[in-house]
Amino acid sequence: MMNKNIFGDPLITCSTDPLTGFFRNGCCDTDESDLGLHTVCVVVTREFLEFSKLAGNDLSTPIPQWGFPGIKAGDRWCLCALRWKEALENNIAPKVVLEATNEATLKVIPMKTLIQYAYKTNSDDQKIR
Repeated sequence: MMNKNIFGDPLITCSTDPLTGFFRNGCCDTDESDLGLHTVCVVVTREFLEFSKLAGNDLSTPIPQWGFPGIKAGDRWCLCALRWKEALENNIAPKVVLEATNEATLKVIPMKTLIQYAYKTNSDDQKIR
């Protein structure tokens, strides 16, 4: 089954540098093994990274033994839907790349909310896989 974005179209790549996604394929693909629902493609901010670290999920510190480079402000990342929702409730939600956000996210976050936080991409950003 091919994963779709929130509009029902094929997912575009979220990020290959750093390599993101539950399956580390650059896309916010998901299946039943992805218990964290890593489906929201975000453009992280310094404020969000600080928030996430305080919430117990340090995304900025590299963990070489896991092949994790650490992420920095401006990077795109497939974030857990519930973590994004938590950030939203704390007024620190990062922008969302809608075309790279998996439709499974809609089980947790309404489309109108995601659209309010849309990150504007240019056509050069949109690499359909």
